[in-house]
Amino acid sequence: MRLGFILLLLLCSFTGSAQQLNKPTDSTTIWKTFKYDANSSWRGIKHSVTRPLHWKGKDFAKFGSLFVGTAIIATADRQTSDFFINQEQHLPHAVKEFGFYFAKPQYYFALNAGVYGVGLFTKNEQIRKTGVLIISSSITAGYLQIMARSAFGRARPYSGKDPYTFKPFEGTEEYFSFPSGHTVLGMTVAHSIAKQVNNTWAKVGIYTVGSVPAISRMVNGSHWLSDVAFGAAFSIFVVDGIDKFLFKEKLYDYPIKPKLVTWNLKFSGSQIGIVGTF
Repeated sequence: MRLGFILLLLLCSFTGSAQQLNKPTDSTTIWKTFKYDANSSWRGIKHSVTRPLHWKGKDFAKFGSLFVGTAIIATADRQTSDFFINQEQHLPHAVKEFGFYFAKPQYYFALNAGVYGVGLFTKNEQIRKTGVLIISSSITAGYLQIMARSAFGRARPYSGKDPYTFKPFEGTEEYFSFPSGHTVLGMTVAHSIAKQVNNTWAKVGIYTVGSVPAISRMVNGSHWLSDVAFGAAFSIFVVDGIDKFLFKEKLYDYPIKPKLVTWNLKFSGSQIGIVGTF
């Protein structure tokens, strides 16, 4: 996440100078528009990181249910891990390569810069805002998951240890399993883009592509199912929070699209996981 750190420093450097800027118009220069968006990204990050200080009972209950759901999923981690690892020989090499490199920071942020760049130079507010949402959510969720992986120190499946082996702050790659960083970044970009689309099948396609990194990491034994489930749910949680903030502060003017997908944790005798209702 070195690139993310560099982006964070750049966002900080524009905070003071961009505070007095008005909303960009078609006549606003590219530079001033960029400074406005950089400031919006920084404000989104600050809101997301400090929001827990303002949580009420229902907010803590919602976040607590995320951990409870993850714990329930973890009871089947050994069985599900064996299943996914046994599928490795059947998964096309191109899919595995895409899943690995898609969420690598250098490629990931290059993709994000491309999305934002299109909006910036075409003066398309919705694409610009999507880029701001992806970047601010990625930096927030990305760094929080890095801290969490170090703090939990959960053993990866390929280590040969059981799913309940933890060595907090071990600092080695073998104990960086929870949560899945590839899933966090993959689902962050997928959810950010899917929120801008009205077509249900297009959303299905976007979420499918965003899920490839998670699947590839389970297939190669790098993560347990609960690592992936938590990472996906956490990403959605962060993206939705920043998205609501950007609209609440009226930093972007285009109309909010109707919510076509509702995400919930599902627990029953035959279902455990994150369910999207279209």
